[in-house]
Amino acid sequence: MPNQAQLSRHHFLNDAPCCPSGLIERARRLGPSRTAIVCANAAFPMLSCRAAVNVEVMEPIFVGPKEAIRTEAQNIGWDISGFKIVDVEDEEAAAEASVALVREGRADALMKGQIHTDILMRAAVNRNHGIRDGGRLIHIFHITPPHSDRPQLFTDAAVNVRPDMETMKVAIRAVVDVARAVGIERPKVALLLARKEPIPAVPSAKKSRELAQWATKAIPGSVFSGPLSLDLILSREAALAKRLYDDEVAGAADAIVVPDTVSGNVLFKSLVCFRAAGVVVGGRVPVILTSRADPPETRLASVALANVLSNQNRCRKDFEERVGPIHERARHFFEYSKRPTGKCTIAASVVRSQLNNGTPCGVVAFHQA
Repeated sequence: MPNQAQLSRHHFLNDAPCCPSGLIERARRLGPSRTAIVCANAAFPMLSCRAAVNVEVMEPIFVGPKEAIRTEAQNIGWDISGFKIVDVEDEEAAAEASVALVREGRADALMKGQIHTDILMRAAVNRNHGIRDGGRLIHIFHITPPHSDRPQLFTDAAVNVRPDMETMKVAIRAVVDVARAVGIERPKVALLLARKEPIPAVPSAKKSRELAQWATKAIPGSVFSGPLSLDLILSREAALAKRLYDDEVAGAADAIVVPDTVSGNVLFKSLVCFRAAGVVVGGRVPVILTSRADPPETRLASVALANVLSNQNRCRKDFEERVGPIHERARHFFEYSKRPTGKCTIAASVVRSQLNNGTPCGVVAFHQA
């Protein structure tokens, strides 16, 4: 283990990372999620798991070499005898065993431990034995600035390297869903680029504008703008200086959709030392995809976010099994609430919505008795 001097932080990072209290509390109210930790035999994953158990947002399932896992727990003085350990020796076997737990219904989330991302994701996206559920996997990260508990969401920093138009549409829908899951009722979504004005030399700018126009029509109950540069997304003063008086997203975005993983990863890594969380959505369960170098605080926040999303997934699946698929034009009405005790029950009603051209759409609310 490195000593304290070796763990000293760069002068730019003068504040130690911490977890967003609002996200932790939201997850705690939902109860712990069964989480398979892939290659749990390292200090940071073990510290993160202990923290998550202490705040009651995780029921861990340790996957990896049993003796190494027990040694790591002993090193931090944590008794894990009450938790399940799946004993496998290498990264590939750990990834496959963890994915199998999901497919068998014994895990609600996957968490990356001391394993390379490509090995974990290869098992997750396997067409025959992975966790894909008919859709595309999307990476979303959740940043909470030090002065606020209102999150900023970003996508995609890890999974889709050069997303095409259809993948970008999936990412936009996914980030809106996550925004609503964490309590943002009317998400404002910005499409990030280096400049605002589309020009022939930057074809991605035209793509961003087309995506913003598409999303405005296809995803009601949210606001979209793009392309926008980062200063116009984050600073209202910058937006006003550029005379974006009527742009509701500029300077007030809740979510940012990046054009590729290079820009997304740079943005993520530049902010991860604050209050960050990262998950992959779109499969059967959320995948907690943190860097092996990320601090325990980032991992705990990611566990909390995955807990919120896995609970939402379970209730949505329960509804669809009983009633049928949620109507696409009614997605913006979807609200999720879960109380600490009792079995999940469902209330659904049918209304007529002007947003759906007067045809019936479902208004769905999930509660616990």
